[in-house]
Amino acid sequence: MDKKPPIVIADRCIGSGHPPFVIAEMSGNHNHSLERALEIVEAAAATGAHALKLQTYTADTMTLNIREREFVIEDAKSLWKGRSLYDLYQEAHTPWEWHKPIFDRCRELGLVYLSTPFDDTSVDFLESLDVPCYKIASFENTDLPLIRKVAATGKPMIISTGMATIAELDETVRAARESGCKDLILLKCTSTYPATPENTNVLTIPHLCELFNCEVGLSDHTMGMGVSVAAVALGATVIEKHFTLCRADGGVDSSFSLEPAELGSLVVETERAWQSLGKVSYGPTEKEKKSLAFRRTLYVVQDMRAGDVFTPENVRAIRPGFGLPPKYQEVVMGRHISCDANKGTPLSFELLGMG
Repeated sequence: MDKKPPIVIADRCIGSGHPPFVIAEMSGNHNHSLERALEIVEAAAATGAHALKLQTYTADTMTLNIREREFVIEDAKSLWKGRSLYDLYQEAHTPWEWHKPIFDRCRELGLVYLSTPFDDTSVDFLESLDVPCYKIASFENTDLPLIRKVAATGKPMIISTGMATIAELDETVRAARESGCKDLILLKCTSTYPATPENTNVLTIPHLCELFNCEVGLSDHTMGMGVSVAAVALGATVIEKHFTLCRADGGVDSSFSLEPAELGSLVVETERAWQSLGKVSYGPTEKEKKSLAFRRTLYVVQDMRAGDVFTPENVRAIRPGFGLPPKYQEVVMGRHISCDANKGTPLSFELLGMG
């Protein structure tokens, strides 16, 4: 049973008593085409995903138009090496005038729609579109003024925890709750792109749940779905994955995004992982009881007459399971059978004269 009531976002319940809530993150995979953006919405709905997420910002709300020093990505291992922050955000942002048609299509197709705001203006804009939920990105999880602004809407908040220490998360969670957030979901996140399984540390998920008494999920930047399935096994109730129509089409996030067939498999496999959790259980389940007939038990394997002695030659542990359990084999040996018995008779206490 759930320890706490589920969180409801639009018409979807999120909690341990419900299948994992799968969010398809469009990010910049629209490649500056509204038509493609709407195709991504339709593809996400067709996979069975439950929600589609945007990011709401402009290059000017994110950084300065400077193409030198710390405003240029110099990390040789970065997907975006050599790009200025301004140019990267200019390429990746979703035009604000696209939000309404994208959200409208989500609504038509039964997808929950949400977005990640990055400043006060984006929160105000998203409020004008009546989004049912907000997502805070890992890079903003220490921006307490933004946290308070979003929390004051009273809507559910999903916060990625990438890079944050326990002390920082404590500040963030306190700020959210003190400012009006009643429904909080934390997402374990590794802020590398792509992330590797060995750097994901999904054992943090139950620890986060215990520390902050909230729903916990995974913002998964790894390739494939194995990490997400493992997260569900550890209690994750939300899975967020970047999504594109085709990685070969390119785009700022395409290399670590799932394609439609993969996202469809993710929805199926994470739900199967959730279904498998069940409860602590021993002994045969109702479905297993018929299989008890195929356990090994003790049978008479040669015709016997009353008074004959049981030996390894005339009693063996075989299938099916209608005789005495094999643990009685040593007790049986050397005793006399109480009546005639044909080959294939299950051994019983009556045959041992103990009935």
